[in-house]
Amino acid sequence: MTERSHRPQERIEHRAPSDCPVCGAQLAIIRLGCASCGSELAGVFRPCEFCALHDKEIEMPRVFLSSPGNLREAEKHLGVSYPTARLRFADLLEKLGLGETAEPESALTRDQILSEVASGALSPAEAKELISRL
Repeated sequence: MTERSHRPQERIEHRAPSDCPVCGAQLAIIRLGCASCGSELAGVFRPCEFCALHDKEIEMPRVFLSSPGNLREAEKHLGVSYPTARLRFADLLEKLGLGETAEPESALTRDQILSEVASGALSPAEAKELISRL
């Protein structure tokens, strides 16, 4: 026997896809299974809206909630500028269907965004995204 056959098989968990790789429609959860006993439950189950988020997107609500809802604290934990933290939070809300239809009152001006890039607080890619939203 090889050394590989003596090792217990490691269980690798993958994130379930949320969209069909063939047509792009949202996938439905139709079967759940117990890894311990092998039992299965079949039906049509409501998908978890947070399960469709990527690891980087999940980081934002975790940090935000652990920072008592304070974006300034989230900014420090994430190591990004305040405008970037705000942009990530707005993107997260939009992806979850909770985004605002109107821009917040305190939106940065083009000059403020360019100043943030000059100081190194914003990357050019982040600035491009912010400017495209003006």
